[in-house]
Amino acid sequence: MNFTIADIAKRLDGEVIGDSSARLTGFATTDTAQAGDLTFAENAEYFAAAENSAATAIIAGRETSSTRKVVIRVANPRVAFARALAVFFPEPAFAAGIHPSAVIAASAQVDPTAHIGPHCTVGERVKIGAGCVLQAGNFVGADAVLGEGTNLFPNVTLYPRTQLGRRVRIHAGAVIGADGFGYVLDGGIHRKVQQVGKVVVGDDVEIGANTTVDRGALGSTVIGQGTKIDNLVQVGHNVTIGEHCILCSQVGISGSVKLGNYCVLAGQVGLAGHLKLGNQVTVGSKSGVMHNIPDGEQWLGIPAQPDKHAKRVLIAMQRLPDLLKKVAAWEKKLTGN
Repeated sequence: MNFTIADIAKRLDGEVIGDSSARLTGFATTDTAQAGDLTFAENAEYFAAAENSAATAIIAGRETSSTRKVVIRVANPRVAFARALAVFFPEPAFAAGIHPSAVIAASAQVDPTAHIGPHCTVGERVKIGAGCVLQAGNFVGADAVLGEGTNLFPNVTLYPRTQLGRRVRIHAGAVIGADGFGYVLDGGIHRKVQQVGKVVVGDDVEIGANTTVDRGALGSTVIGQGTKIDNLVQVGHNVTIGEHCILCSQVGISGSVKLGNYCVLAGQVGLAGHLKLGNQVTVGSKSGVMHNIPDGEQWLGIPAQPDKHAKRVLIAMQRLPDLLKKVAAWEKKLTGN
């Protein structure tokens, strides 16, 4: 890759302070940057490190300037960082076509621009849209639908009737549409409740490695447009996740939970079944949610509570050892023992 600083600034909607004709050949962190590299700084501490690095140019905020480096001023350095990475490290291209080792059902419809990699299995009546990529070892069950530009990384499994929107990315080892965990006690045994629903995934969703999304018992498990799900997440049956939510690693969502739009569940959050979380709800790491949460609130703790109350409880708990010592001293004084 070889760009002028002006080229990069144009792509980032940025303003160049310094020599815009200088060439950039790479993008690196400040501690590894070499001459010809671009780096970025989102605060004063990082900017000082960037100025002392060997990098040729720095992405930084609007008010930043330097006498030592060329600066590309942008409104949001982190957003510009993400855009610049895509320029210097573009996604690999996959040639259209079907690998000889792939097994494709006769009734499947595969767009001629799609890439079907080695050892993939595509079931009956599957529809695979334009520009889709099945990298390797993927299983796509009967009647599944993949929207255009969808990318399945190696060893992804889509159970029958799974529906993926456009530009969905699902990382290695994820399982979409497995049976929900549904049983009823019958005569002393756990009788399985058949899971005959499906999973519906909206456009521009990304699902991390080894994540599992169970299909609905009767209806659908739904993941809204633009939602991003980390690795090792469990989404139970008949869950509805709104648009543009963030689910961090090891989140577990029980069946029939409903999340609004722009929710954030931090790492290892657990949600009990049949709850409703409103729009723009944030739940802190390791929290156990047992109650519905209204729009816009932040909760944390086990069991989870509104964050201000939960923090007061945590502070009070930290004071308990000193309080117990005081109580013991009072008891001794009062009893003489």
